[in-house]
Amino acid sequence: MSDAVPEPRAQATDGEPTEARAPEHDPAAPAPLDVPRAPTGNAEVDARLARLADADHLATDGHVEVYEDVHRGLRDALTALDARPGPPAPPSTYVPRS
Repeated sequence: MSDAVPEPRAQATDGEPTEARAPEHDPAAPAPLDVPRAPTGNAEVDARLARLADADHLATDGHVEVYEDVHRGLRDALTALDARPGPPAPPSTYVPRS
């Protein structure tokens, strides 16, 4: 004995039964990845990371452009950090002996 319940068949407008169809799933269609992104505290970096959401609405072949743009922006932000002068070096406590 089976516990499965048969699915009801759809009725056409003329009263004749028709095939019930499940909504078609297109695996190639764009779908959000819903990857969580935590704010970094740096507005420029956060804006670049938010741009990743643009890939959610593109076909796979459009992702490369978004990823390259984000990568370029993050690389530029890191380069800008390296260009800024850092704090002064602490005084040396080492005294050379002669």
